Amino acid sequence: MSKTETLLNTLAQKGEDALIGYFPAGYPTMSDSVEACVAMCESGIDILELGVPYSDPVMDGLVIQVATEQALANGFKLNGFFELLKEISSRVDTPVLVMSYWNPILQYGVERFAKDLKGAGGAGLITPDLIPDEATDWLKFSDELDLDRVFMATPSSSQERLNQVARLSRGFIYAVSTMGITGAREDLDAKARGVVSGVKSTTTKVPVCVGIGISTAEQVSEVNSYADGAIVGSVFIKAYRDGGVEELKKTVRKLKGGK
Repeated sequence: MSKTETLLNTLAQKGEDALIGYFPAGYPTMSDSVEACVAMCESGIDILELGVPYSDPVMDGLVIQVATEQALANGFKLNGFFELLKEISSRVDTPVLVMSYWNPILQYGVERFAKDLKGAGGAGLITPDLIPDEATDWLKFSDELDLDRVFMATPSSSQERLNQVARLSRGFIYAVSTMGITGAREDLDAKARGVVSGVKSTTTKVPVCVGIGISTAEQVSEVNSYADGAIVGSVFIKAYRDGGVEELKKTVRKLKGGK
């Protein structure tokens, strides 16, 4: 069992909510993002989701798009990403999962990316636009290097797709929701619960975590009542943008412990 899965299972056994926090590498600069990520880990997130800035982030909301655009404008290059990852992973015990669109990985080389990810201390990879059917190389190299591979489950996924995602994911399964949108909360929460239920109806033992639109301690707690963790991104970027590292730390503590 992976370090990520072990951690999530331990938190569940203790009755403690699991909080996964996203932050983009290189935002606003490479060194700034290292300090922000370390601060998030030290303030209470259980798993760090480290984003790779990309010029065409079609699945990201406006807050993340703006942050990644700033990172790219300030000189982010994938060749320097692994040194950044290595510095973060050397300073914290928190599992660090990389979130990346698939095209930059293809351009870099799948085997090379996997080996550099492992060498820099990364726990694995979240691939929002890669489906298992098209992941032959990634499946092979992640198996060889014992890396987590997190695939997406969505409200539109068929049960056949959910079965496949559940069978091939390692670390956790990313259940996509749209919780937190004003005026549509009840319906969207039902969709999140439906995705989690669909995954848990399979034979998988892999934890299921819910992301997209979660922004309050109450939502984190609610998600953890039926899933194995809550994934939060935009609210952390907003906190850093508006108040720097101190506001970021305060926000992490609030969402993790409700204080």
